[in-house]
Amino acid sequence: MTPQPTDSPAQASSLTEVEPYGVERIPDEERTASPSDLFRVAFGGANAFSTCVLGAFPVLFGLSFWQGLAATVLGVLAGALILCPMAVFGPVNGTNNAVSSSAHLGVHGRVVGSFLSLLTAVAFFSISVWSSGDALVGGAHRLFGLSRGPLSYVVAYALFAGLVLAVCVYGFRFMLFVNKIAVTSATALFLLGAVAFAGDFDPSYAGSFTASADAATQAMFWPSFIGAALIVLSNPVSFGAFLGDWSRYIPANAPRRRVVGAAFLSQVATLLPFVFGLATASIIATKAPKYVDPAAPDFVGGLLAISPSWFFLPVCLLALIGGMSTGTTALYGTGLDFSSVFPRLSRVRATLLVGVVSIAFIFVGRFALDLVRSISTFATVIITCTTPWMVVMILGFFTRRGWYDPDALQVFNRRQRGGRYWFAHGWNWRGMTAWWVSAVLGVLCTDIPGQFVGPLGGLANGVDISLPLSLAVAAVLYLSLLWLFPEPRAAYGPEGARWVRTKEAPVPPITGAAEHPALTDALR
Repeated sequence: MTPQPTDSPAQASSLTEVEPYGVERIPDEERTASPSDLFRVAFGGANAFSTCVLGAFPVLFGLSFWQGLAATVLGVLAGALILCPMAVFGPVNGTNNAVSSSAHLGVHGRVVGSFLSLLTAVAFFSISVWSSGDALVGGAHRLFGLSRGPLSYVVAYALFAGLVLAVCVYGFRFMLFVNKIAVTSATALFLLGAVAFAGDFDPSYAGSFTASADAATQAMFWPSFIGAALIVLSNPVSFGAFLGDWSRYIPANAPRRRVVGAAFLSQVATLLPFVFGLATASIIATKAPKYVDPAAPDFVGGLLAISPSWFFLPVCLLALIGGMSTGTTALYGTGLDFSSVFPRLSRVRATLLVGVVSIAFIFVGRFALDLVRSISTFATVIITCTTPWMVVMILGFFTRRGWYDPDALQVFNRRQRGGRYWFAHGWNWRGMTAWWVSAVLGVLCTDIPGQFVGPLGGLANGVDISLPLSLAVAAVLYLSLLWLFPEPRAAYGPEGARWVRTKEAPVPPITGAAEHPALTDALR
């Protein structure tokens, strides 16, 4: 049986200590987390107010409640299925997924994962601060008459972002503690919200695509449906670069089906905040339609406008607790990873740097740009760039039979050269080509009505085909390249390759900077 992370006094005391580990392999004796802990962190990171905001997008796109529910379920299930295999890399390698990607993209190619984690962290940290800050200011306005001017929002965003940064600096144990509280309390508040809005909710909300709608409006149904599903799908997919940050604390001998199952169920459980956002958005569209005007939507303002007075305080608590959970899960992993990309930065300094960049984006996006367009565009880029990378990782895991060389994975972090995953000067052009071709093609073919349309977005008469196209291209191209241009036999385990050919080639010796205490300290 896997021991629980809070069983020993040493682990309990570590809650108030700054986490010492960077992206080096976690020692076996420290890997005491369980699949249920992975569920709590992943679900806690999405069981938040920011997910409600994403859940409102089907209504903003003109869908009825039932149409929006279908798009939401489709997005969540598809995203969960794509995401869940990414959980196995952490227990197998004891490090994060960007480092594990060295095996498939090369020692230097692993920076692709770092770039994707930065993109995701900025987007979802921003969404959590925006939505939670708006809810706190709006709730304080209704409860205490606080002004809703720009200064109030600036202060709320800055304070909230500072709290999230503090948790990330302390590290995994503190983040796990916050998420344990968040999962229970946020779930209770969402259920309380169901009681608060039960009398106003009408599942027959029709949306824009009714039988009486004109032909031009009817023609936008499928583009809007697919676009809404993709916005929802971006939430589970966004965890792809981060799952290893948390699952690396799970022992290597933990059953893989339990690890994968925990990741899958953590996203299925997010139907709670998604449906809450969808249902309340349909109420807002009926009772306070100005708040869902596509030209200037304001879900948080609309929610407060339709809330009974006794629910104002729970809204503020939900914004605080859920936002803390989402913000920490988004920001923690990127700070961790960038401490290895830039060795002069410790994990703490890298976390602070990424946090400052994210906060700058928050203020620019909130006060200088179209907020909804910023969210939907970022979500679109995350899907189209991250999903092909995940396909390469998952197929690579399958062809390698789940075997990796932990020492060779750390070559980049130790500023060395050579090893099993050196390939061509540190780049595995097979995985890199499959990733960038499919990602670029996905961006070019994106078509989200009124939000983001790529140059080739009109190929399917307004229907967004970017995701299935990028998935298919990444899978076919990567396997084809592995077959046509075999990788060295040494990159595979003792049982050899599955589905693909290999070639005999010498393994370049690992040379360069040797690991020593000063370097170890720099990498932490």
